Amino acid sequence: MGKQRRRKPLGSMAVIALVFILLFLGCFIPIGLPFLLPEPQWTLENHIVIDEHSPLAELNCLSYGGPEDASGMIYWRDIPTDAAYTSPFYNSKTTKYLTFEPDKGGWNNVRMNLETVIVMAHAMGRTLVMPPAQEYYLLESQKGKNTITLDTFLPLSRISREQAGLEIISTEEFLRRERPLLRPPHNRTHWDGMSYEIATEFQPWIRSVATMPSWNPEKCIAVFSDDESSVSELESWFSMRLENQAFPKPEQYFGHPVSVGAPSTDRLSEMRAGREQLCVYNATLQQQRLLHFHGKPKLSGRLLTHFYAFLFFENWHNDLFYKRLVRDHLRYADHIQCAAARVVQAVRDHAFKRTGRREFDAFHIRRGEFQCQKTRISASDIYNASQPEIRHGAVVYVATDERNKTFFADLQKQFDIVFLDDFVHSLDGMDTMYYGMVDQLVASQSRVFFGCWFSTFTGYINRIRGYHADKNKVKGYKHGIVSSYYYAPIEKKHRMRGYWPLFGSLYAREFPTSWRDIDHDIS
Repeated sequence: MGKQRRRKPLGSMAVIALVFILLFLGCFIPIGLPFLLPEPQWTLENHIVIDEHSPLAELNCLSYGGPEDASGMIYWRDIPTDAAYTSPFYNSKTTKYLTFEPDKGGWNNVRMNLETVIVMAHAMGRTLVMPPAQEYYLLESQKGKNTITLDTFLPLSRISREQAGLEIISTEEFLRRERPLLRPPHNRTHWDGMSYEIATEFQPWIRSVATMPSWNPEKCIAVFSDDESSVSELESWFSMRLENQAFPKPEQYFGHPVSVGAPSTDRLSEMRAGREQLCVYNATLQQQRLLHFHGKPKLSGRLLTHFYAFLFFENWHNDLFYKRLVRDHLRYADHIQCAAARVVQAVRDHAFKRTGRREFDAFHIRRGEFQCQKTRISASDIYNASQPEIRHGAVVYVATDERNKTFFADLQKQFDIVFLDDFVHSLDGMDTMYYGMVDQLVASQSRVFFGCWFSTFTGYINRIRGYHADKNKVKGYKHGIVSSYYYAPIEKKHRMRGYWPLFGSLYAREFPTSWRDIDHDIS
């Protein structure tokens, strides 16, 4: 072999030239020539910081663009005894699953369905399997992603960490564990983003391999008990009362709620809402390794219901625990809460400049494709309904799906009307698919609120207002009363100004039982 030629060391001028080039590329281009670099893109992932150690009962918005103080948004609590609680059905040595299909309606129908299955999973001691990422009605990302996972909106991974008796996993993880036994279509474990295949292959398959309880929230009440003998007595009592037509009429409870710690028969009587069946979660169902809730109206199992209107716990302590579980954990994720807090601050700043008071009122005016025609009234009629509760000249925040702002002309003659569009600069590039949730949180902070009857969007605003009212012990809180009204139909205007039991269309509005005195057994 010939001798290798030795490389000559770089001369001093070459070294200086190389250093100059590196400095130019590393320093001068970002400052002097930004057109040579790709424009930074806003992504949700860049703005969401998961703090594994942040206290549950706090809301730290510094990682989300502020505000510095967002404490006014907080209605939830950190209760250590709740975090440690496990269901009597829970067995850490045996894993059983609950799967479900999300509701096909709008976001608030999806949220109601999710609350119900999370409570059921915990009460049954089962691992909850989240559905694959898929398309949801009216939830469309402006950033090109229309297949969505539900933990985008709610802190589901954190719930699983914080609750001793609840595990939440993805469909993919579930299928990795169970594929040899269950044999999914094409032996596939990854179904995310395959909305058509989910509907035509995955969902029919999961129904075929799982046990599907025939529970219809419109016809039956799902009962959970710590003791099979006592639940048998409850079933016998229920049948006898039905046969003798001895149940009180709902009117008996108007303004007279049953104590949260009352005997199970008294609480069940108030909750009945005309239903004539009890669907008991018993040992036979508990033995099934996989339970599935399909949510299909044609199969009599759509879980379009509030968890507290469907699930009855014979032990009243358990009833309050699950209502707190939803309040404290199934809230909008921090990045949504913080965005809303910035808007609330901006609205209050605007109100102070205009009126000298840092307070505002709010409407939710539902138009769009809403099916309830009785609520589609003119802006003039909406104004008339708001009197005398909202003062002339007040700053009024309007959450709405009406894009034609000329509709609000008659309201603008009477009030200083503002919309989320007026404060979009406070949202820091947030995807528009979160705007409805921000609207709900902002409206929940108003002095007086007028909503839309039959709207689950309005309903959730009222529940959040109820959580705040109970926390702050405002006037009427012992009966679950909040400063909310309905603008239509006008005969429903004052329904939130008194205690009403479960009654009528249970899904279409919220009821005080979901927030009234739910910390009763917590010091």
